[in-house]
Amino acid sequence: MMRPIAVAYGRALRSQFTGRMLMLSVVPLLLSLALWGGLLYTGMQPLLDWLQGVFAEYGLFETSSNVLATLGLGFLKALAVPLAAMLVLLPLMIITSLLFIGVGAMPAIARHVSRVQFPTLERKEGGSFLGSLGVNLWGIVLFALMWLVTLPLYALAPVALVVQALLWGWLTARVMSYDALSIHASRQERQAIVSTRRRQLLLIGTVSGLLGALPGVAWIGGALISVVLFPVLAVLSIWLYLIIFIFTGLWFQYYCLQALAELRAAAGEGAGAKD
Repeated sequence: MMRPIAVAYGRALRSQFTGRMLMLSVVPLLLSLALWGGLLYTGMQPLLDWLQGVFAEYGLFETSSNVLATLGLGFLKALAVPLAAMLVLLPLMIITSLLFIGVGAMPAIARHVSRVQFPTLERKEGGSFLGSLGVNLWGIVLFALMWLVTLPLYALAPVALVVQALLWGWLTARVMSYDALSIHASRQERQAIVSTRRRQLLLIGTVSGLLGALPGVAWIGGALISVVLFPVLAVLSIWLYLIIFIFTGLWFQYYCLQALAELRAAAGEGAGAKD
């Protein structure tokens, strides 16, 4: 079970640092910066004002102060509102980064992996752009809802990290397995691979989720030290998310196409993979 995952990981790591793959992050980064630059410029202060009112109306200042004091972070109680704003914005940044990568970068990743590792693997076109968009949007909606439900767990940071990784595991396995197989696999082949290799796909997604937690931790931790650095850290976090998403896309692509080649080999069809 682990060897195919490790082999795909090694291939993805080598591909990640090629100029072509690094350049894939440029367009999604520019789109993200244009979107979030405008939103933060126009909406950050209104969001902080609204959260300030919510905290005052429902007595959340006292609650947050008690929680932070319990965790030995009482000196951060004055930053409760900015911290809450960051926790609200973080999943939205993740969502837009994933959407831009899924729509804009995954086709290029699929072509790269196919050309490098699976040049003769037959394309059966079992997916479509609209299918990918639907899977992305529906997965993102569910992810956002589950993220909001689990926000109180940030009072227990280790638990929140595990929950976030599991959410990422579910989301990336759902979204990227479709994108990775949409060009080469038929609908039946895609369903068979997702069904028989569900645990492996979730494992890849969860490990990627742990990697994906790092930009958020760096952003929130750094911004708590200096709120002035909030925009700079937000930009850095978005770029790191995009790099991690591209690596995750490569990992899923290599693993899924290898699984497809093995499935066809078992059925007596040409595998089409290089040694």
